Parts: sequence; C-alpha cells; structure tokens
Amino acid sequence: MEHKKIAIIGLGLIGGSIARALKERCGITDIAAVNRNPESLEQAISDGTISQGFNEIDKYIYDSDIIFLCTPVKKTIEFLEILAPKVKKECIITDVGSTKNDIVTYVNNMVNPPVFIGGHPMAGTEKNGYKASFSHLFENAYYILSPCKSTTRESIDIMVQIIKSIGGIPVVIEACEHDRITGSISHVPHIIASSLVNMVKESDSPEGKMRMLAAGGFKDITRIASSSPEMWENIVTSNSNEIEGILDKFINILNKFKELMKKNDRAGINNFFDSAKQYRDLFSESSKGLIIPVYKIIVDVIDKPGIIGEIATILGKNRINIKNINVSNNREFEQGCLVITLTDTESAYAAFDLLNNNGYKVYRNT
Repeated sequence: MEHKKIAIIGLGLIGGSIARALKERCGITDIAAVNRNPESLEQAISDGTISQGFNEIDKYIYDSDIIFLCTPVKKTIEFLEILAPKVKKECIITDVGSTKNDIVTYVNNMVNPPVFIGGHPMAGTEKNGYKASFSHLFENAYYILSPCKSTTRESIDIMVQIIKSIGGIPVVIEACEHDRITGSISHVPHIIASSLVNMVKESDSPEGKMRMLAAGGFKDITRIASSSPEMWENIVTSNSNEIEGILDKFINILNKFKELMKKNDRAGINNFFDSAKQYRDLFSESSKGLIIPVYKIIVDVIDKPGIIGEIATILGKNRINIKNINVSNNREFEQGCLVITLTDTESAYAAFDLLNNNGYKVYRNT
C-alpha cells in the first residue's frame, strides 16, 4: 500500500483527513492534492502531508493509482468527465459524497467509465477546511462503498484494505439503498431540525423569550440545524426522490399521533413513546453515525467563585482538551448545571472518571 500513488481533489476536512490518515497510518508518501485554496495546499506541503499541490488538475494527477474526489456531487461529476478519458486503466476513482445514486447512475451511463466506487465516510466535525482535518477522523466510523458497473473485485478489496488501515469500518451497500438509509437517518433529520428552529422563530415573541429559553433538550435536538446551508441544498437536491417519500412517512406518523391526542388515547400515546424508546435503546454507543456526535459530560456543582477554574484546572493538568464549558440555564430534562464539551469519546470517559474520583457528581451525555 505504501507504494500507491494517491491524488485527492478537494483538500477540506474530509480530503485533508484522508491525506493525513494515508500518510500516517498507511505509510503512503506520494500524495498529491488539487485545491482552489492555495493556503491549504501550502500548509499540507509544509506539514509533510502531501508531496505535490495543484490549483487545478495537472497531468501528474492522471498517473495516480487512486483518486479521491472530495467535492460536492455536482463538482464530482464534472471532475469525472475530465478524468475518465485520461487516467490509467487500472486507476480507482472514488468519492466521499453524502448521496450516491446520482453519481453511480452517471458512471453507469458512461460509454467508457473509469474504475469507480462510490464512497461515503460517515464521519465529520462541525468545523471545515484543511486546518480542521486530523488523521483519526475515521476511527470506528462506518465507511460506505457503493459499487457500479465498472467496479472490479480487486478495486473493492483495495478500498476495503485502505478503509480498515485508516481505522474505518467498510460496508458495501448499493447506491439506491444508501440514499434511502441516509435520507432516513441524516437528511430528513436535518430538515426536521431546521423546521423546529423555524417553527420557534415564527412563534417567538418580539422580545425573543423562546430563543432565550431554548436550551437543554431543544438545543441538543436542533444542533444539526447549524450545518452549512449550501451543503444541505446540494444534498437535498441530489436525493430529493428518497427524501420526499421519507417526509411523507414522517408526516403520516405525526398525523397518527395527532389523532391519538384528539381521541385522548392514553394507551396509544404511551405506546408511541415506548416504541421509540425501546428501538432507540438498541442503538450502538460505540460506532459513529452520520450525524456528528457531541461528547459531553454534565457536572452538578454549587455556584461559587472559582468553581469553573477548579474543574478546568483538573482536566488541563491531565491533558484533557475542553472544547467548550458553559452553564445550562434550562435543566428541565437533565441533571447538573455545568456542561463540558470534549473532543472525543475517550476524553469524555477520562474526564468523567477524573472528576468523579475528585468528588464531583458527574453525568455522561449519551
């Protein structure tokens, strides 16, 4: 694997993290990148992640063994048009888009398609750009592979090997099934989160009292509404057929619940929440999903001078990085008042144990 020649088009969070992971975990040294932002290329060359950087596709890219297209779906198709007639016959081209059917259908309709495998790493952060990338982004994260007519058995084996090497969990799923799944567990939830925020916006008083009180659970379930509008416009338009059907199903569920309330059907209402709870409790806590998780602990403390400093000092001395620390003013459905956001699962568990051992009452946010 270390002798492969890799090209990455789009050196943002995902592309940059792939480059770092391939360099650090697979020992690959010949990594070229194409990116419009010269600062990202300069930084990646400076820190030794890539060996070559270009602002547009160069003939050097055509000689690659594997090309990662880390761009929006529409751009990915444009790059495929450019690359297809010029890359080596055995070159593997893959993408990292959140929808798969459009791109796979496009490749299947090409007269002479390159060896292509649709890819979707189910990992990310709320930050973007090369400066936010890191090599362990894909650890314990599902990495979807969607084959098309030009996909070979050898190309799948190579991609599976790469994904495992960078810490991911490879899963082979047909493109149409991928889009149905992601539509249900990612795309529609983002639409719902934004709808909830817009509902509060339209219902709020001129004084903004709803916004002031919108913390705790509401802030958690609508967190994903802060994602990039441009990115979600691209995702929704490229998966609109699946999303429309899923929204119909969701609206039907809401209407059924509305009828339960009208009839004052207490048993039916209880079953609605119980069914959701039972299914939700089956979800894995160890694997990463499509929606970016938040790693939080909540500390029950008395409001006194220096208490935040005490806790920050304990964590800092033990090299635990705090992303954010704040007081929760709306605690209707949660215990404790000091919310500490950390960088990853390991940090959350370490902070929990550390503060608990120091006599603090600590709760994990799961």
